[in-house]
Amino acid sequence: MRLRHGLLSASAAVLVVLAADPAYADSVRDKQWHLGFLRIAEAQKISQGAGITVAVIDSGVADHQDLAGNVLDGADAIAGGAGNGRGDDDGHGTGMAGLIAAHGHGSGGRDGALGIAPQAKILPLRITIGKVQGLDKPMAEAIRWSMQHGAKIINISQDIGDIETLRVMTEAQKAGVLIFAAAGNTDASDTAVSAPAGFPWAVAVAGVGRDGLHAPTSVTGPEVELAAPAVDITSTSKGSAWRTGTGTSDSTAIASGVAALVWSRYPTLTAAEVLHRMEATAVDKGAPGRDPEYGFGVIDPVAALTADVPPLVSPTPSLRSRSPLPSPASPPAVAEQSTSDGGGGSDVVLVAASVAAGLVVLLVVVAVLVRRSRRQPPPGSPGWPQPPGPPGWPPPPGPQPPSGPPEWRSPGWPPASG
Repeated sequence: MRLRHGLLSASAAVLVVLAADPAYADSVRDKQWHLGFLRIAEAQKISQGAGITVAVIDSGVADHQDLAGNVLDGADAIAGGAGNGRGDDDGHGTGMAGLIAAHGHGSGGRDGALGIAPQAKILPLRITIGKVQGLDKPMAEAIRWSMQHGAKIINISQDIGDIETLRVMTEAQKAGVLIFAAAGNTDASDTAVSAPAGFPWAVAVAGVGRDGLHAPTSVTGPEVELAAPAVDITSTSKGSAWRTGTGTSDSTAIASGVAALVWSRYPTLTAAEVLHRMEATAVDKGAPGRDPEYGFGVIDPVAALTADVPPLVSPTPSLRSRSPLPSPASPPAVAEQSTSDGGGGSDVVLVAASVAAGLVVLLVVVAVLVRRSRRQPPPGSPGWPQPPGPPGWPPPPGPQPPSGPPEWRSPGWPPASG
């Protein structure tokens, strides 16, 4: 498991500058070029993320003046599960939280870092400390814990995943929770979109630079669904300081913040509809339509909040039919030939029967499809991307996850209070 730190060059290193330095505090907002690029001031006149809880599964979230009042008590998988996620020895998780929900400080909050959704709440899930990486299962359990405690959006700016994480992704889909995950960084030796971003139900986020074009640090792949700024992104850090980093960690947190704006503005939408609105209004880049560098395009918060988006009426499996696991081997097309002497006649009968049965099934399927095509409306208006989701997405109405503690499967969970 790796944190998505991205480049750690002189221009993208963690800045250890104390908040007591007013000159630097005032310049933090000036460094946040992505705010102007995304027209966040205009977007925040419409929505600021009120009423939305975003879980940040990362290195924890430290106290910071730019996040004061916006961080809830979470959980901690480090040191036997004691703690509430309100600590960060690395600074990465605090940075992601700031990109999502920082509100600045000083007169009118004009100083320090500003997040995309400054009225959203952050639920911190601490599962890593710097170079000391956690096990895989705490990721799955952190996702479950987040769902149990009110998170509608989960931000995972990390590279980790196993079969249990894959299973919990399906649980999140059924519960109507959106998961945004970092596509990966080439400077971190990633060569393809990896877990959990490549898992079904996770939204893989790639990165762009100041010019709005694909950032060289961002990996590409068919799993990419959205892109957002990922180069020289300034945010909060540990020790009441700020950091500037490059990587898809940052673009993922920005996408999570935009989702919070949309869901706050349209509280009755399902998770699938929130994602559909973001993807349908994204600025198409690269090859027309969805492509491996930008997915559906670069997020446009103002358009996502204001555009007249065609409804999600008939999701098709084509956009999210990928599988992170090998497909099972296909069964033989015809019966295996007998090895006994004189069995040729039986073989011919078996093959003929198989072919006849196949033709009958094919005719039935064609008839059903023809009837359905006559009575169902088209899946969307011309010119819009096909809505996301495999069969079953959006999830049908049903009971939410139980309010009691989930079934923990790893030592140290559930986390103790403290």
